[in-house]
Amino acid sequence: MSRRTKRAGKAFKEEFSDIIQREVKDPRVGFVTITEVKVSPDLRKAWVYLGIMGDDDEVARTLAGLESAKGYMRAHLGKHLRLRFLPEIEFKHEHTAEDALELERLIRMSKEEGQGDR
Repeated sequence: MSRRTKRAGKAFKEEFSDIIQREVKDPRVGFVTITEVKVSPDLRKAWVYLGIMGDDDEVARTLAGLESAKGYMRAHLGKHLRLRFLPEIEFKHEHTAEDALELERLIRMSKEEGQGDR
């Protein structure tokens, strides 16, 4: 990845975080963390990796809310970052937070079982 695309990804991440936190008023959008934004070399495509807390229904509702706000987000990016082309946005749900919680639970269970053997 070039320095330009890394810089653009970082700027996009900051803008997306701000938009989701302050401007998206859709009640379907729950607790969302942007973990990473990857940008194509020509800056015409942005993949936004999200950590979404909640069960499968809450995740689906949040993704639907964000999908409906895509046009607004693209326009906001164009205004605030002065882009020649507005990037196509693709949201990708990452399960990192859920995986970490599950791993912690399994470790805790293993420790409890190990203490019972003594």
